[in-house]
Amino acid sequence: MRLIRFLCGPAFIYAGLMHFIRPWLYRPMMPAWLPAHDQLIFASGVCEVAAGAALICPERRVRRAGGLLAILTLIGVFPANVEMATHPESFQKIPPAALWARLPLQAVLVAWVVAAMRPPRRS
Repeated sequence: MRLIRFLCGPAFIYAGLMHFIRPWLYRPMMPAWLPAHDQLIFASGVCEVAAGAALICPERRVRRAGGLLAILTLIGVFPANVEMATHPESFQKIPPAALWARLPLQAVLVAWVVAAMRPPRRS
């Protein structure tokens, strides 16, 4: 369990960096009703990197702030997951069932972040 919690911060950093390395992967996920797609892609990348870095920090207040930022970011990107699930024709390489599975996966990711926010147990 400790390893799973430890990996949360690095996973968010990796996910956030991908917004800058391969931003074109995220453009089809953006709902048409949202403005400034590229800016939102980069902003969510910044939030994910910052949240991940804070989740790694041993200082409890910083880790908590990072966790809250991660949770808010997961909520903020949820419309992109809905967009993917409701427009599977735009994501033909991904099975439609997997697109729908991403929706409840957000709750699992929130639970992971909450676990990562907790201070490590002392042995």
